[in-house]
Amino acid sequence: MSSEASNSMDLSNSNTVKNLDAAFAGESMANRKYLYFAEVASKLGFKDLSKLFKETAAQETEHAFAHFSLLHPELVVANPAALTDAQKQEIVARCLSLAIEGETYEYTTMYPNFAADAVRDRDGAAVAEFEAQAQESADHAQIFREAAHRFGLLKHVEQFHAERYTEALQELQGETPPPRAASNNLATSRWICKKCSMIYDPAEGDPDSGIAPGTPFEAIPDNWVCPICGATKKTFEPMPERAAA
Repeated sequence: MSSEASNSMDLSNSNTVKNLDAAFAGESMANRKYLYFAEVASKLGFKDLSKLFKETAAQETEHAFAHFSLLHPELVVANPAALTDAQKQEIVARCLSLAIEGETYEYTTMYPNFAADAVRDRDGAAVAEFEAQAQESADHAQIFREAAHRFGLLKHVEQFHAERYTEALQELQGETPPPRAASNNLATSRWICKKCSMIYDPAEGDPDSGIAPGTPFEAIPDNWVCPICGATKKTFEPMPERAAA
């Protein structure tokens, strides 16, 4: 079989591609877990152990990159100097397209479904256990409530990420994306966390943290923290909104 024929084959359903995708996910997850473990170890004074976790995390990143390059050979850049500007733009456009695809899936499908599952778990399994294990069930229900709340917040974050990637792709292709600017209406303006991109919307408030819907950001107590990453109120800034069409 010629190399041309081999390259044109549809391998999307092959076990090897599925295994590469699973391996990439596993190595990527390991990287983030080990960095988390490194931070925990560092806080507890285990500096050598923290260093070990960080070193291993870096190695897992290399493993993940190797898998991803096999999944997406069109993104492998062996010799940047040999590429034309058009070829460079095509590769970067592909990166942005994949990013948009992932973020769009997260905010349209993944997090909405996760939030719905968390609500069902709260209303079903946790309540069913209540008579036999009252406190444990209450703890479960609280976890599910927090999960549903967080998934709901992340849906908006991923939508914002997808919009940013879309705008970057438009600029790359010579288009002018709609301008963004922070709202001058303090009562309705949304604010975004500079650490994790959580978006505070006054219309929704943050009921799980005691902030009622309709509460402007400026009226939130100073000791309020980001419900996703725990950053302080000072970490937020006015969110640049798309101009109305």
